[in-house]
Amino acid sequence: MKFAIIEFYKMFIKVVLFYNELFIYIWRGNMSVLITGGAGYIGSHTVKYFLQQNEDVIVVDNLQSGHRQAVDVDYFYEIDIRNKYELDKVFKTHKIEAVIHFAANSLVGESMEKPYEYYHNNVYGMMCLLDIMNKNDVNRIVFSSTAAAYGEPKNIPIREKDETNPTNTYGETKLAMEKMMKWFDKAYGIKYVSLRYFNAAGADESGEIGECHNPETHLIPLILQVPLGKREKIYIFGDDYPTKDGTCIRDYIHVMDLASAHYLALEYLRKGNESNVFNLGNGDGYSVKEVIETAKRVTGHPIPAEVKERRPGDPAILIASSDKAKSILGWKPKFNSLEKIIADAWKWHKNNPNGYEK
Repeated sequence: MKFAIIEFYKMFIKVVLFYNELFIYIWRGNMSVLITGGAGYIGSHTVKYFLQQNEDVIVVDNLQSGHRQAVDVDYFYEIDIRNKYELDKVFKTHKIEAVIHFAANSLVGESMEKPYEYYHNNVYGMMCLLDIMNKNDVNRIVFSSTAAAYGEPKNIPIREKDETNPTNTYGETKLAMEKMMKWFDKAYGIKYVSLRYFNAAGADESGEIGECHNPETHLIPLILQVPLGKREKIYIFGDDYPTKDGTCIRDYIHVMDLASAHYLALEYLRKGNESNVFNLGNGDGYSVKEVIETAKRVTGHPIPAEVKERRPGDPAILIASSDKAKSILGWKPKFNSLEKIIADAWKWHKNNPNGYEK
């Protein structure tokens, strides 16, 4: 009799779990994920990844730096998130379950010259977004932050509990956005995951979308401009750092691995977990010279380099530990070799030398 009761309860639990999963599936089938800045570099790759996971995706982007051709979705809204009236209409039109937030200005040098624009677009933009989310009872947000929030690192690799003391306006605005989410969580119950990382690189394996900035400031696409015939050489800013070859070491992450991390962060929130912050890194940094040599092998082209003086404020080594993300989110980078990152980037740039301009 006792055995029969135990078996009955086991079967009962299985039935309850089955119908719970079925309910979630049906419920989510009518819900959408809003991706702000979804036409940008990382945003467009995240849109593609979410669509591959059978998510219903809505994109909002003002196309200040994004490209409409980079996303293939049924619902695309060319609006600025600071336009609360238009943003609210998007929330009223669709049943939005969660937000993946990329929309922001992100050039470190420019941020030092235009702090007003960065605070207005990034911080005020976040305020508008959270306000509209709260008014429409949307209580999950995954935020694309930056490891620039840490400033000059005191420990390598950088961990989530390390001091945050940004050394530029861009990092300061991203940190302010994180703190804003913390207080909106306490007041309104909006749960968030903030993902901090350094250098997104590479492109989707298909070569259909990739990195396209104007001006370009990222090392790998700048290096690839040499074999493309767009520049004669690449500059190395300092070769006297305390590293194995004297050049700066940085953390490079394949953009599709970043996309998967944003999806896992949403799944984490869907399970009812508390707000959290995670670093994303590949675990191994690469020096500027290593990146150049790898690019030579991948492209089969010579890439002349010239050493110039150090740039002020460039730390010797920047590597973020992703142990927490791997442990809690179950994040497993698939494309963590430098050759793979550059090969995918090269495929995109070689086939689209002018980016999205045909």
